[in-house]
Amino acid sequence: MPGVGAKTADALRELDDPEGALERGDVAAVAAAPGVSQGRAARIVRGAIRSRHDDPGGFLATDRAREVYEDALSLLTERATTTYGEKRLETFYPSGSASRIAEVREFAADAMERDVTESVLSALSGVEPLDPPTDVRVRERCLATTDAETYADARQAIPEVTVEVVEDARGLAELARGYSTVVALDEAFAGVDVEGDVRVEPDAIDDPVSVVPERPLAFFAANRERLEAAIEVHRRSDLAPPLDLDSLEESLSRLEGDGSIAGDDELDRLTEAVNDLDAAVATAESVANDRLREAIQERDVTIEGSDLLSLVERGAGVDSLLSRELADEFAAAVDAARDHLVDALDLREGEANIARQVFGEEPTFPVERDENAVSRLREELVAARDRRAERRKRELAADLADAREGAEELVRAALELDVELAVARFARDFDCTLPERAGSGFDIRGGRSPLLDVPFEDVEPVDYGADGVALLSGVNSGGKTSTLDLVALVVVLAHMGLPVPAESARVPEVEELHYYAKSQGTLDAGAFESTLRDFGALAQGAEDATTLVLVDELESITEPGASAKIIAGILEALADAGASGVFVSHLAGEIRAQADFDVTVDGIQAKGLEDGELVVNRSPVKDHLARSTPELIVEKLAGDEDAAFYERLLEKF
Repeated sequence: MPGVGAKTADALRELDDPEGALERGDVAAVAAAPGVSQGRAARIVRGAIRSRHDDPGGFLATDRAREVYEDALSLLTERATTTYGEKRLETFYPSGSASRIAEVREFAADAMERDVTESVLSALSGVEPLDPPTDVRVRERCLATTDAETYADARQAIPEVTVEVVEDARGLAELARGYSTVVALDEAFAGVDVEGDVRVEPDAIDDPVSVVPERPLAFFAANRERLEAAIEVHRRSDLAPPLDLDSLEESLSRLEGDGSIAGDDELDRLTEAVNDLDAAVATAESVANDRLREAIQERDVTIEGSDLLSLVERGAGVDSLLSRELADEFAAAVDAARDHLVDALDLREGEANIARQVFGEEPTFPVERDENAVSRLREELVAARDRRAERRKRELAADLADAREGAEELVRAALELDVELAVARFARDFDCTLPERAGSGFDIRGGRSPLLDVPFEDVEPVDYGADGVALLSGVNSGGKTSTLDLVALVVVLAHMGLPVPAESARVPEVEELHYYAKSQGTLDAGAFESTLRDFGALAQGAEDATTLVLVDELESITEPGASAKIIAGILEALADAGASGVFVSHLAGEIRAQADFDVTVDGIQAKGLEDGELVVNRSPVKDHLARSTPELIVEKLAGDEDAAFYERLLEKF
């Protein structure tokens, strides 16, 4: 492929199906290769297209021809809604390959049948190429095996989780204390009784989703909004979805943006309990102390002297006084703390039993938590949360894992629809039709150029055709250059396989377009020589390739007398080579006189002057040498009284 070296080829090999991506022109898939931007991907796809159609390129042979193509491409890409659509349209280029042109014409014909609606365009604005996540990592789960080979296979197949080597059930039990879930890969562990969530799944490596449901969930979570937009595109358009849209949408609704489970009340309860545990314990502690402090302030405690002496001799402190005098109040305060903790965290029975151990029975002031009990409660809640989350993740992953291929096709179809709609909008906005490709000449009926600096609806339609080589004459500001631009645009679009802005058009089957813009002023000797060399090479090359040549006022390169002779010679060489072309010139009469063959001269006819403004028939008249603006002005003056001077001047024309 042109433009693809060893480094790029290595990057493309990282794709799942690089050949398929290139074959279908999938810019987004190619851009997923390491280090390949979407712009670079578009260029790679163009290279693949050229390779597939044995297209050597080089259709746009001059700077002005390339400018016309870039302007046409800009009109197309402006009508794409997505960045993908813009880059995909950049893979369309003018070609001399009949098979490539036919391929795009078929695409364009189908695209022009599409209905363009604002609702579909609005939905498309949210569609982007899918983005596979690369940072999936699961820390609360591990794989365990006694076999080194299995260990290596597991690390390669399931890199998202830690893989541990153990010697026996004791090692498995140790792992179970450090991980929420341990998946044993050895059949030998079947039936082993180990405390904790330990599963024996010898075939887990062959079913990674069962071990790491986060893998598909991360993909769908990262692309949720894009998928939802693609779903909406399919619902608002006539695209046939590759999977059940309602089912996919329902599954996506159960997924948070970070890949966690949404809409599970029990999981939400456990998650909130873990998150709120420390705050709830601190508040419960305050509840107990506030109640106990209030009780102490309201009670008059009387201690006999002998009792006080006895307590002091035993080293007793306030705890003993609480136990003796405020036992009931302490118990009530602790019960209030326990109830608050259970209610605040919405704990279930088993969890509540652990929570009640956070505040002990022994009287103390201030009341203090039992950190060991808090840790046990935390471990219980975290384990329950993780088990619940993993179970729900496995269930949702099972629903989504098989949908990935369909989801990818869903987005790909939506993005391709954007490309089709861009072509449809282009054809609609500029009243386009698919041209006929035949012969060596061109014929444009009702052509209107969208490249003019006026609203398209104000552009006057032009009819013009030419076979072989022709001269185009006309007054200044009569539209000669605009006509040449129109011809170039129609030829470029036709060779891209796209519709052209005309009621009808026939374009020549050419392999090269040479369009020379008007030069600014007379060239010096070196530049003049260089220009002649260009046309010399062009005349020789035209013998080997079907060529269309468009030239705007070449006479400005040197003195008028010499220009007429040079242009006549160029036309003779192009005619002998069988090339087609149009030369815009104010020296059409002089050139025709110098040429050794009957060169066609067409003219953009001026009707006259009205209020100082030129009135022109924009469509060139065949075999007509157009009058110049000076002649029209002299003619106008000759119609006045005492106009003998002007009548004499008019006779010179």
